[in-house]
Amino acid sequence: MFKPTLRRLMLPMLALLLAAGAAQAEDPPLVRAQNAVRVLNEIMQAPDKSIPHDLLRDARAIAVIPDLVKAGFIFGGRRGEGLISVKGADGAWSNPSFITMTGGSIGFQAGVSSTDVILVFRTQRGVDSIVDGKFTLGADAAAAAGPVGRTASASTDSQLKAEIYSYSRSRGLFAGVALDGSALRIDYDANAAIYGAGITPRRIFEGGVGHVPGPVVDFRDRLEEYTAR
Repeated sequence: MFKPTLRRLMLPMLALLLAAGAAQAEDPPLVRAQNAVRVLNEIMQAPDKSIPHDLLRDARAIAVIPDLVKAGFIFGGRRGEGLISVKGADGAWSNPSFITMTGGSIGFQAGVSSTDVILVFRTQRGVDSIVDGKFTLGADAAAAAGPVGRTASASTDSQLKAEIYSYSRSRGLFAGVALDGSALRIDYDANAAIYGAGITPRRIFEGGVGHVPGPVVDFRDRLEEYTAR
């Protein structure tokens, strides 16, 4: 049983997280795809504040999570829904799988905020982990806040061993962000709604799906456009 004081502290947090979850539940998969394309376009078109081109060119996978909701009161949590595409052996981007991102934190905090997140996977190990269904940033793959600026280089970053670079945008500002402890999972329900029941992430990534809706194809096409520059 919770002590009365702790229970009083947790009730506001639970209310915030429930509100955040309700807001996320309103986004069906196609709307989520459209939002991911919007975030990708806005960040990559930001003058001198986009992800460095060499990181995109050499990326093994890219995930976009629009409107990651962070809520907390002493204890906190975050949840978001997005898409991830992987680069094939031929250098082309795959159709995306739908994913969720969740995490928690402890410390002085209060309120609800919404942040757009982009993850750039630099190694195959991180890609293999997400294909298997779930992995945790910082535990299953080393993660670090990514460098910002079209001409910036990953070689100037002090954390050269990072397998994943993470970025966020809040209130119009775009910067690298540390997200250690956040868990990414395949959203099988959303994948089933778009691709059909029983379709695995590996089948999606390897091109084994057809009749893909336009907004989902658009996400893949935008990745092709921005990584080819």
